[in-house]
Amino acid sequence: MSHNSFGHLFRVTTWGESHGPAIGCVIDGCPAGIGLSEADIQPDLDRRRPGQSKFTTQRQEADQVRILSGVYQGQTTGTPIALQIENTDQRSKDYANIAQAYRPGHADLTYDLKYGIRDPRGGGRSSARETACRVAAGAVARLVLGQGVIIRGALVQIGTHVINRANWDWHEVARNPFFCPDAAAAAAWEGMLATVRRAGSSVGAVIEVQAEGVPGGLGAPLYAKLDAEIAAALMGINAVKGVEIGDGFGAACLSGEANADEMSMQAGALAFASNHAGGILGGISTGQPIVARFAVKPTSSILTPRHTVTSDGQDTDISTTGRHDPCVGIRAVPVGEAMVACVLADHVLRHRAARL
Repeated sequence: MSHNSFGHLFRVTTWGESHGPAIGCVIDGCPAGIGLSEADIQPDLDRRRPGQSKFTTQRQEADQVRILSGVYQGQTTGTPIALQIENTDQRSKDYANIAQAYRPGHADLTYDLKYGIRDPRGGGRSSARETACRVAAGAVARLVLGQGVIIRGALVQIGTHVINRANWDWHEVARNPFFCPDAAAAAAWEGMLATVRRAGSSVGAVIEVQAEGVPGGLGAPLYAKLDAEIAAALMGINAVKGVEIGDGFGAACLSGEANADEMSMQAGALAFASNHAGGILGGISTGQPIVARFAVKPTSSILTPRHTVTSDGQDTDISTTGRHDPCVGIRAVPVGEAMVACVLADHVLRHRAARL
């Protein structure tokens, strides 16, 4: 199985399956001399970790990361950094009765079409469990970027319920189980999602990631555009079905006058009057905050019986039991942050190389 790596100079390869003994990643291209320990990575993994509220899967994983290589006396050596996270709470028996049936909305069918074999336990390689590796890599990417670049994500929509942007408060994101910046919306979501969970159903979500302090000049036309690579990274997250940068699809509703981010000189520095472009023009960062949103589909594993077929071509109904997120988009917030961090770290290193 190929295509398990992303990035160019900051390159990440992930490995492992949902119900295997462990998952992990190898980070190649991280510069030497950066302070790094497990304590720098663990907080981000803890934010993504399952079982922290009744609104996520109740799979109990400590997600303790181990650094296996690439660090000596607390500093990166410039050699590949190998990270490992053990799987400790697999329940493979939950999948025994559906091992031969293709779950609608899952990658079961397509994995069989491509490889002729698949791991049915929790989705194997296609499981959202793999995203823990990306979060670990993103923590390292943040260190490459330095403290001047702040990357934050928030859940801005669950199902049809959208936040009130006038209530946006970054401090609120850490106070509720939804990573929601609107306290009123989070309170309403709690009752709504509890109903969805009790019904054994699921809903989708939209996550917004903002990156502040990003220097201008990152990215390159035409085939290494920063927005294109951010979009590809976010689109590569499990269950993501759409990505937009800045106003995204909303820009189609604007006039040319409204969409143009006007510029002026203020106190001797260039300033923008708006940020419809999401901090990227012509595929190159402007120095404004980078804004990206991505849509996550409803969790495909639901209790409601759905019609499907088996691997030997028999019609059947399927109901997926086990421990699943009623809204997988909740735990996708730190994953989205990590992917943006990895892309930005890669482009920072590429920008440095281009200017040597």
